[in-house]
Amino acid sequence: MSQKAERPVLSGQRIKTRKRDEREKNDPTGFRDAVIAGLEAAEDLEQISKFLDSAGNKLDYRRYGEVLFDILIAGGLLVPGGSISQDGEKPRTDRCLFAAPEDMESMRNHEQIFTRLMRRYKYLEKMFEEEMKKVLVFIKGFTPLERLKLARMTALWIANNSVPPHVLLVLNNEHLTKDGLSLEFLIEVFATFKQEKGTAPLVAVLRKGGLDNRLLEFLPINKRSEEHLKSVFIEKDLSDIFKLHMAQASQEAKRELTQLLIDDINDNKNTKDIIADIKDMSSKSNIPEHEVIGLIWNTVMSLAEWNKKEELVTEQALKHLRTYTQLFGAFTTSNRSEMALMLKIQEYCYENMNFMKAFQKIVLLFYKTEVISEDSILKWFKEGHSNKGKMHFLEQMKQFIEWLQNAEEETESENEEEND
Repeated sequence: MSQKAERPVLSGQRIKTRKRDEREKNDPTGFRDAVIAGLEAAEDLEQISKFLDSAGNKLDYRRYGEVLFDILIAGGLLVPGGSISQDGEKPRTDRCLFAAPEDMESMRNHEQIFTRLMRRYKYLEKMFEEEMKKVLVFIKGFTPLERLKLARMTALWIANNSVPPHVLLVLNNEHLTKDGLSLEFLIEVFATFKQEKGTAPLVAVLRKGGLDNRLLEFLPINKRSEEHLKSVFIEKDLSDIFKLHMAQASQEAKRELTQLLIDDINDNKNTKDIIADIKDMSSKSNIPEHEVIGLIWNTVMSLAEWNKKEELVTEQALKHLRTYTQLFGAFTTSNRSEMALMLKIQEYCYENMNFMKAFQKIVLLFYKTEVISEDSILKWFKEGHSNKGKMHFLEQMKQFIEWLQNAEEETESENEEEND
């Protein structure tokens, strides 16, 4: 049986492909020319919107989405550094954001073009986020007026959820911060947003974008101080944002202080060195003593594995706390700090049910070791206590309070007799 001979194949032969299978040539310049022609044929913003809406069926927005946004923002193809590519006969159009009036009414009208476009072509939303990350890095190449318009429009885009607030983090770039451009741009964005939506939404946006605790990073290195930031924000009527920044900075400082205390204790440092470390850091971070004592209490109590039996946990707590009475005493040098510690103890015993009967004995321990004074205990009993477990703890302390009051009366009587 004869076998069919194989046909010879020429090496390197070209296989024909149909035209529709060939990959379309990348032609951003041609796309730009088509878009500019359509924009220039429109008589007003409404016609521009209609053109962009219909052009999406003919032009490849999926491929050239960022090019489209380049044109709508800057009027042409942006190249690294922020300048416009000059290739072609008509490289730039005035039908763009940078050529629009800078007043807020004009900005809002112009913003609608972007809103409608992305509402019609949802896939452009992600492209727009990437576009903004690129454009914001280019702001040094724009004129002061162009930066102003872009900042105001950015505020509107963020306010209307066209772009997420975290895109502003790209402004934390040395070549922008050193000249103060980052801070200047952010201030205009914040001021515009506050004017449009109010302070509370602005605060929420800063938190959402992770900007609330990073504002100092946008200042020039030689001006990177709380005082300079404060002066700039107050001058621009953004004092609430500075307060938010300070609150976040304080929280971060407290976390660092807590970690320092944990590390010192785990390293078996002696109490005097621990006290010195805590005082040094709290002073540098401007954390007041009455807040420091609360951090110390929370940290010390978190370091023990407590017995689950109520009848055993009190003695365990007293033994544990005796080790740290010198530490507590170093940060209760004022009545306010003593009261803060009293309230922390009350709150802890209320929230941890096994400690409900331990409250009075813990307070007595701190009284005997001079961590908390008689005056602070009496003040707590009369008016300074919180409502958490109020009746239970007041009843528990009643006998001790009576003893304190009697001792105080006896002391007063003895003093009167001596004076007589």
